Amino acid sequence: MPTYRDEAVILRTHKLGEADRIVTMLSRRNGKIRAVAKGVRRTSSKFGSRLEPFMVADVQLYQGRSLDIVQQAETLGSYGSEIAVHYERFTAASAMVETADRLNDAEATPEQYLLLVGGLRALSRGEHAARSILDSYLLRVMALSGWAPSLGDCARCGAPGPHTHFVGQLGGLVCTSCAPAGSPKIADGTIRLLRSLIRGEWGAIDAASPSDTAAASGLVSAYAQYHLERGIRSLAHVSDPSREAIR
Repeated sequence: MPTYRDEAVILRTHKLGEADRIVTMLSRRNGKIRAVAKGVRRTSSKFGSRLEPFMVADVQLYQGRSLDIVQQAETLGSYGSEIAVHYERFTAASAMVETADRLNDAEATPEQYLLLVGGLRALSRGEHAARSILDSYLLRVMALSGWAPSLGDCARCGAPGPHTHFVGQLGGLVCTSCAPAGSPKIADGTIRLLRSLIRGEWGAIDAASPSDTAAASGLVSAYAQYHLERGIRSLAHVSDPSREAIR
């Protein structure tokens, strides 16, 4: 059908002409969508503010040849305003939507949509440290895309754990025999935190030490960027978790 409706998270926007925008969305049922929102940059626009990054909307679209056209938009989750006024939330949310945008169309599943909506909602409410929400999202989105890190048995040879080397290029924790020369050892607390992050165990995540939080964040960042095969530019602006914990 040429006209359809869906729920969508706004990932990014680009100016088009004098008053229009191209809007990239991650939708619940139709994956990633790129559509033109006509006239949204005019002050008289009725739904321009509903099509800003981090917003969740019920959109009606007309199916075009190359780009669809937004006909209506109703707000489902107004997360952008609460995220934008806090630097650590804004940078974490930026990294999350950039990651969602980097995923292939085939990976844009309903589960990916729900995971992103849940992460943005938690950020807007300040329920947990922004970097921890981001780290949990990155690990879980990688798992949904088929890149779950091994956090028990050796990722290379399958030897049962526990292991103390984490090598993102090899898929997670590896045994001493499989670990490349010079691979650093990971603290037990950091490994436990990685497991909690991928499971969403927020009691353990919130209670983790600043050193384990910082170490886990570095591993998660490197792991995600390696498997996406390109950097996540927004991560350069995300607050250091150890400094955030001190504040």
